[in-house]
Amino acid sequence: MPGCFKKTLFALASLISFVSFILIVVAMGTPKWMTGKILCKTGADLVNATDPELVKFIGEIYYGLFRGGKIRQCGLGGRRSKFTIFPHMVKKLNTGLHVMIIIFLCVAIFFSLVSFGFCILNAIKVPYRAINGPAGACLWNFLAGGFVVLAVTSFMAAVKLHHLTERIANFRENVFRFVILEERFEDCFWICVASATAHAVNLLLIGISEIHFPKVKTKTEEVNVTAEDIMY
Repeated sequence: MPGCFKKTLFALASLISFVSFILIVVAMGTPKWMTGKILCKTGADLVNATDPELVKFIGEIYYGLFRGGKIRQCGLGGRRSKFTIFPHMVKKLNTGLHVMIIIFLCVAIFFSLVSFGFCILNAIKVPYRAINGPAGACLWNFLAGGFVVLAVTSFMAAVKLHHLTERIANFRENVFRFVILEERFEDCFWICVASATAHAVNLLLIGISEIHFPKVKTKTEEVNVTAEDIMY
């Protein structure tokens, strides 16, 4: 049986793995990975709008991995609309990269659950096989955190290098053209970053559990028996 200190560390690690699993699931299902401000360039150019008048042509956009919405401002008031990434819009995006982000997160979910199971196993007993012990728990946490990092990095590449927000904003816009004034990563993106950080914390906890602290031994006093003590 593992010691009390080791049990506590692995129990905490299992809890963190489960929380990471929940965080990734919530992030994938929430449509606010990115928000931004969009300018209706065509409308502003038609009326030759100056700085004070540009407010009437600035709308908003938000989106996640599967759906989103925007407010179009083209001089005649705001028009709200919602959209889904699949199956139509994904054809206008970098399909391979977008699908890879989703696959990375799905794999991270799987490894988070495996990590949860291995940490529970190590909290209950000392496995006979090394791969089932702390080494295995480290491996699954490393893979789970690594795939989350890959997903986050790929999403940043899609936004910054492949102009994801601009492509989404101009989807099925035949008359008006929108340009991006501002982009901001939202809570769901940072939730994924927190998930990767959680697995890094787990690696630290598992590493600490393998440290063998010296046991404190109480020094027993030596009893000196003399000839006088024996006589009495």
